[in-house]
Amino acid sequence: MIQVNRISFGYGKQKDSVFKDFSLEFKPGKIYGLLGKNGTGKSTLLYLIAGMLRPACGTIVANAMNPQQRLPEFLQNIFIVPEEFDLPKLTLQQYARINAPFYPNFSWETLEKNLHQFELSTDINIGALSMGQKKKVFISFALATNTSLLLMDEPTNGLDIPAKGQFRKVIASNMTDDRTIIISTHQVGDVGMLLDNVVIIENNRLLTNCSTAEITEKLCFEQRSLEATTDDALYSTPSIGGQLIVRANTHDEETPLNLELFFNAIHAVPNLMERASKP
Repeated sequence: MIQVNRISFGYGKQKDSVFKDFSLEFKPGKIYGLLGKNGTGKSTLLYLIAGMLRPACGTIVANAMNPQQRLPEFLQNIFIVPEEFDLPKLTLQQYARINAPFYPNFSWETLEKNLHQFELSTDINIGALSMGQKKKVFISFALATNTSLLLMDEPTNGLDIPAKGQFRKVIASNMTDDRTIIISTHQVGDVGMLLDNVVIIENNRLLTNCSTAEITEKLCFEQRSLEATTDDALYSTPSIGGQLIVRANTHDEETPLNLELFFNAIHAVPNLMERASKP
């Protein structure tokens, strides 16, 4: 479990804090989508959880430890995949032999399986790969560490359309009940089907932290014609050939979660989930 308790954080002498008296909780065994507009602090939050940044006040507890202390017991059970990174000019075998010992649960078998799903082999020089291929390799290695906490910042950036499908399969096949994966992304269409929980933050506010099951239990997502009424809509927006709406699920209907529509709706109607619960 990860508990973020009333933290405040800002960069240098910036007037506005990224976080002020901000709290949030992540439970184990789930894949979280961490969503928000540019500059809302998604990446900052990941680095705070990893102990790479320190809050000015407040506390963070991850795996029953304080990330700020950067203890070996903590570091060997957490892995972060940043949005931008570089890899050394080594073969993958050399890279893994150097880095795998830091992670007691590292699995060569898992690494090979992940690379196979990405249509890559272990006999590659990672320094000579394209950015998209490097991302596949790094994600494969990250999952092979078998850490209980995996943080990923925009992991699908740089991946082509087939690779994004491969990414979803790789993540799903590596998920376990004692692992927590937090994916910070703008590409909601790339990860929507993976997520157990959706966290949306904006301007130091937590707009929502709820399961995808709860969202679809309370809300319906529809496309209607331009002529159709939207009197029952909690939120609506024009679309090609009609309008997209979000309305309360009053008759136990099942509609697929439109994560992009939900994201826009929760920003326009911050109390969306509460309004959906009212009779």
